[in-house]
Amino acid sequence: MVVRKGKGTIRGRLEDGTPNPIDTHVGNRVRVRRTLLGMSQERLADELGITFQQVQKYEKGLNRIGASRLWDLAQVLGVSVDFFYDNLDDSTRSKSPRKICNFMEMSEDGGTYGNILNRRDVIDLIRNYTRINDPKIAKNVLDLVKSLCPPEE
Repeated sequence: MVVRKGKGTIRGRLEDGTPNPIDTHVGNRVRVRRTLLGMSQERLADELGITFQQVQKYEKGLNRIGASRLWDLAQVLGVSVDFFYDNLDDSTRSKSPRKICNFMEMSEDGGTYGNILNRRDVIDLIRNYTRINDPKIAKNVLDLVKSLCPPEE
């Protein structure tokens, strides 16, 4: 679930408003690597072009680290992006926003397909289908797929 604050949302936070454990884990890994290098928060902040307060917030998981900033952190700290996710336990993994929201696609009969857009084969099918330029061929492909399905009840 996403915590609501007025009309907006607090993205990535747990229902009680605390930081997502994945963000806290990643921030902790930033702190560990920075400390191992003997680097101060001020120096890291200077390297990244941000304030040391922002580094503090990243390290505590209070502010989420975007993809491009995570890339910069990896470059400055001399590690791969994977480093920040090392040792992520199952309990923490289960707190990802995707799992918290439990996004489910509904089928026409009211059942669920599961998170269908997380399936590689579905993405490949959609990507390739949308590349068909001829509307007649696209319709034929759709008809073929439908013909392969069991009859709807």
